[in-house]
This record gives sequence, structure tokens and C-alpha cells, in this order.
Amino acid sequence: MGTRERRARSNEGDLLLSSLFTESGAKAHEVAIAAVGGFGRGELSPGSDLDIVILHSGSLPEKELSDLVNKILYPLWDKNIKIDHSVRTRSEVREAAETDLKVVLGLLDIRLVCGNPDLVAAVQVDAIDEWRKNSKRRLAELEQSLTERHQRVGELAYLLEPDLKEARGGLRDITAIRAISKSASISIPIEKVSFAESILANVREALHIVSGRDKDKLLFQEQDKVAEYLEYADADALMSDVAQAARSVDYLLDSTWYRYAHKDKDGAGRFFKKVRSTTLSRDISVANKEVVIDPNSDFALDPVIGLRAAASAAQLGLPLSMDSLARLAQSLSEGVGQLPTPWPREARESLISLIGAGNAMVQIFEALDQEEIIFHWIPEWKSVRSLPQRNVLHRHTVDRHMVETAVQAAALTRQVHRPDLLLFSALFHDIGKGTQEDHSERGERLIEPLAQRIGFSQPDVETIKLLVKHHLLLSATATRRDLDDRATITSVADVIPDLQTLELLHALSIADGEATGRAAWTEWKASLVSELVTKVELAITDNTVAQQPEPSDAQRAKAEAGELSVAIDNRGSVYAIEIVVPDSTGLLSTVAGVLNLLRLDVRSARTKSLSGAAVMEWIVIPDPNAPELTNKVLHDELSRALSSKSSLKERIQERIDAYAQLPSIPVPEPVVDTFMDAATDATIIEVRSHDRPALLFGIGDSIMRSNIDIRSAIVTTLGAEAIDTLYVTEIGGGPLTPERAEEVATRLRTALK
Repeated sequence: MGTRERRARSNEGDLLLSSLFTESGAKAHEVAIAAVGGFGRGELSPGSDLDIVILHSGSLPEKELSDLVNKILYPLWDKNIKIDHSVRTRSEVREAAETDLKVVLGLLDIRLVCGNPDLVAAVQVDAIDEWRKNSKRRLAELEQSLTERHQRVGELAYLLEPDLKEARGGLRDITAIRAISKSASISIPIEKVSFAESILANVREALHIVSGRDKDKLLFQEQDKVAEYLEYADADALMSDVAQAARSVDYLLDSTWYRYAHKDKDGAGRFFKKVRSTTLSRDISVANKEVVIDPNSDFALDPVIGLRAAASAAQLGLPLSMDSLARLAQSLSEGVGQLPTPWPREARESLISLIGAGNAMVQIFEALDQEEIIFHWIPEWKSVRSLPQRNVLHRHTVDRHMVETAVQAAALTRQVHRPDLLLFSALFHDIGKGTQEDHSERGERLIEPLAQRIGFSQPDVETIKLLVKHHLLLSATATRRDLDDRATITSVADVIPDLQTLELLHALSIADGEATGRAAWTEWKASLVSELVTKVELAITDNTVAQQPEPSDAQRAKAEAGELSVAIDNRGSVYAIEIVVPDSTGLLSTVAGVLNLLRLDVRSARTKSLSGAAVMEWIVIPDPNAPELTNKVLHDELSRALSSKSSLKERIQERIDAYAQLPSIPVPEPVVDTFMDAATDATIIEVRSHDRPALLFGIGDSIMRSNIDIRSAIVTTLGAEAIDTLYVTEIGGGPLTPERAEEVATRLRTALK
């Protein structure tokens, strides 16, 4: 079964029509029979219609033409052969094509069956000319018709009983891709869906044969029969191939529409059409509303560039260019640019930034999947790729469900103190599916080497393992056990070591439930889980507030000296920087601003004021365009900024304004919490926010404007999320009053919007 058989059916149709044409006594110079649509492409399935156009010169008398048509059609009807036909002159065809999208799409595949070849050739030329001349209007019509059909029929890859032809990603979409290509409006690598087309066409043909019907909906009860006919191991294997084929079609169609919509939109000149490019970092830029990796970049020297580009694209809500994806895929397949083990911090942070982009992450991750790039970074993903979940609760394949869970988790990052662990666990919580073994236990075993390879610390690995193993614990307990029974609460508290893990598991449960669908995650179930979590919280006595750092004896000695001191430890992909500096109002903001201007991305910081000085430890990642960092450069920049803070603010604002021109994605609102009793002589302000240029500078500036001091700060950036814990006091010392604390929190919330 395959293209050869479908071509053979088409040939049989040609022979039958040709013989009827001859028997009818038709004048070959006056009439022609042409095949259109699927018959025109030579792709007849057992239940397909013979789509034909009977073309005539217009010179035949009406009765003679009618008799001729009947002599051709009646024998076909007598044999119960389905036929879709029209009888038209060249001008009538042209008129119909100008007003009917379906007609012109069929004519794009017109071919001669028998009769006058000049008639068919003329209609073919007319159809192509009309399609290209009016491509702007016709492609808009085509896109609208596809959108309406997709909304009506659904996504082929994720339906339990999909329509192989009409659903999104189906055979009709492949026809649409060909039509877009024939408009000559944009170049399309159609070969990318050739295998997918073969899979879907074979399954459709088998469905027609085993069901004895000409319908294209693959019903649940027929999937086993089709799988057996096509010699699949089982229906799951069949549906996995169908899903993957549909995703390949959908991916190419989506990227085609996007590139068509944005082509030439970044032209810097009316005549030269020079593409305007905005640099994001070294070898990564935005052009034609796509993120592009410089063609001259060396993947061997910069193996993180692919992940960095993917994270940048997701955070901007833009796609990665297909050319860049193709180059990256080829490089990795040739063994060039493989990530080391364990991954460098920048790679891990980029992965978390990608996962945390919410809905914008889906198209990027799908592109990485379709180009098979993700398998070089995360080979474990291949085992769950397009793995079906054939039950009414799940809307998606296993891999897409995990992606959707990560999307839901991205909306919950303000509810946890380790958003990186939440996002990573969400993306891989069902990695253990695909065998008869309990998927939670298998997932716990699989996730450990994966998390270690990506570079998480062993304590973080243990937390991730717990989240994967017990991701169903809260929902199962809440719906099956008595929440007023102390033993129920104890059974959960015995599994969960601390409040931080509890909040992570709660957020993961919500994300998993929301991604599964309303049939599995109802308001009633959500309320039960929330009630359970509240009761378990009372049984756990720790807290989630970051503790103040303790300076070393050497650092205390430097603080006693009362002079600016800088020490830099180059650790390859990151710098560890120690700064000891005389304390002053707004110091945190000033130092953060200097690091920003030096193109250093702050990943973490620990600061503590003592003896009239501040001891600061910073971990920063240099931007690829950052100048070489030396003790002298940093010392001089700090000295200049401390003596002229107004100049620093102006320079920072210029960088903020430059980034503001780039697109952005929706992110959860920042959260500012105050803790009045968590420290003996200070008030704790905790800020959880989406990271952005000069964020820490802005937070420090708002604190300074509130006329309070920062005694200690613990700054953590996890992917694209920032958590800043500030121990603050009044200028003269002592904690803030509740009223003052709320005033400062309100100022921060306003500044962060």
C-alpha cells in the first residue's frame, strides 16, 4: 500500500474515462476531460471521488453537448462510481475560479485525461496566473477558510477520533501548503511533509479498505483494525505516527503563514529592501520578526547558542528562523556543538527561560522537536514523542501534555520560591510513561540522571525526583481520603520535607490538572487540594524566607578597612565577584546598575552591611558582547558611579529604552510580600518578579526613594524569574512599622508594573 497503489487507481480512472470518451463519439478537438484535486494529483484512495472538469470549446450545440456528457457520466453512475464533475468552457472556468476558492484550488492540480490538450493547458495557465496575480487576496481567503475549518474540526494530532483529511494538520492542509507554494509568494520546503503525507494517506487508504466506507474520520473502534492492516504493533503505535505526521504538517503550515505575514516587513528602505536587524546578543538578532542565529557563528565554540536563541525567541514571543533551525540541526547531527556534561549554568538558565515563557514556549519547543534538535539536548524526550493517551480525560499526547503543563506552571511562578524547579518538573513530570511500569516510579528513576546532566545540584535533584514521583499525591489524597482525619495529613507531611517542596507540589498539581482538562480538574477538586495543602502547612514548621548571609573573617577585615575592594574569580561561563565598599544609601542599586552597564547578567547576589561597609558577593554571566572584565575596569566603574549617581541612572535608562523596543510576552504580575516577625531587628521584603533589564537597579532605587536602608539582600535569578529578599530598616535602625512596610511594598508594586 502506498503512492503506487493510489497512482494505479488514478490510472484506472484515466483508462475508464478515456474509453467512455472514445465510445461517446466526442470530437477530440472540441472537448477534453481533465482531472482536478486529488484525482489530478494521481492520489485516489478507495473511497475517493473522480473529480473532473469536462471542458469544451463552446461551439457545440447545447443538446449535442448534453448528450455527450450523459454518455460519459451514466455508465459511471451505473457502476456506482462516485464522480464530482462540472461542464464548462475556458471562460466559464475562469469566471468560476475568480469567485470560488474551492474551484481555483482544485484547478491548481489540473491535468489532461483525454481530449484536446490545448484546452486543458489554457485553463491550467489561467488558474496559475489568476492565483499568482491575486495572491494577496486569495491567500487571505485561504487562511480564513483554514482557520474556520480548524476551529470546526479540531487538531488531528490530539483528537481521539481524528478526521485524517479535514482536521488541522491533515491531508487538506498539505494541499493548502502546496497552493501557497504555487502562489510564488514565499519559498516553502515542501519536502519536510512528504513523509507525513505518506503516513496520513496510507492510514486514510487503510481506513477506507477495512471500514468499507469513504469517510475520513478514524473512529476509535476502527483504529485496531487499521493498525493490524498496516502491520503496526498496536493502535497506540498507529496513533503515535498519525500524531507526529499531523504535527509536522501543522508546524510547516504555521511557519509558512508566519513568514508570509512578516516578509519584507523589516525593510529599511523602499527600494533596496535591506532587512533591518536588531542585535540581541553576540550572533543572535531579530530580523523579519524572527530570531536569527548568525550564519557565521561557530556552534563548536559556542554550544549554548542554540538554547540561548530558543530562550530569547520564547521570551520575546517570536519564532526561530527556519534557516537557523536547519543549521543548528545539521550541526548537532554531525556531532558539532554538543553540550558538555554537566551543562554550563547558562545552558540550564536558558532552558528554564524557554520553559517559563508560557504560551510562547509552545511554538519554539515544537520547532525544536520537529527539527529533532531537542533529542540532542534531551534524548529522553524521544520515548514520549507523540505518545498517545487514548482516554477521555487527556486532550493531548504525553509530550504535548507535559508542554501544556509547563505552560500552566509558568502562570504559577509567583506562588513558589523555586520557579526553576517547578518549571523543570512540570515539563518532565510524565517522562516515565510509555511502559507497563508505574509511570511515577519510572519517572523518578529517569529524571535523576537527566537533572544531574542539566546541572542541578544534588539537593535540587532530590526535590525534582520527589515532585515527579509524587505529582499525583495531593490530588489523589484530597479526593480519596478523609481530610479531617489526622492520619491523612500525616501521610502527606511524612512525604514532604519542607514548605518549599509543598508549595512546589501544590503548583505542579494545579498545572497538571489544568493541562489535563476540566474533565479531570474541577473547581471542587482544586478546592479539596487547597484545603489539604493548608492543613499540611500547619504540620510543617519551617519557613521559605531566605536567611541573611554571614560574611567570612577575611571579608569582615576588609569591611573594617573602609575602602572599596574588588575581587573577580573567572569561572569560565560565569564570574564570581566580591565587592567590599563603604556603605551608603542606594548602594545596592548603584552596584547593580554598574554591572548592568558592563553587560553582566546578575544570576545571584548576597549582600550584608556591617562596620559601616557592605560585603557583596555576585554571580554574573557576561553578555557575549561584554568587554573583558578586570578588577581595574570594575573598580573604576564603581568609583565613577558612586561619585555621580545621576549620570548612572541616565545611562541605565538608555539601556532600558533600547530593550523596550523589543516585543514582550504576557507574564504574571509581580508579587511583593512583607514579613514583620521573621527577623529580630529588620523587616523582610520579598519581591518575586519576571526578570528584565536593570530590574535590581529599579528595586534598589525604589527602596532608596522610600528613605530606608537595605541591611542584607539575597538575590536569585532562575531562568527568567527573579526572587529578591531584602532585609530593610529605617535610616536610624530598627524594623519598619506595618504601615511603613505596606507603603514601601506599594511603591515597589507600582515601580515593577
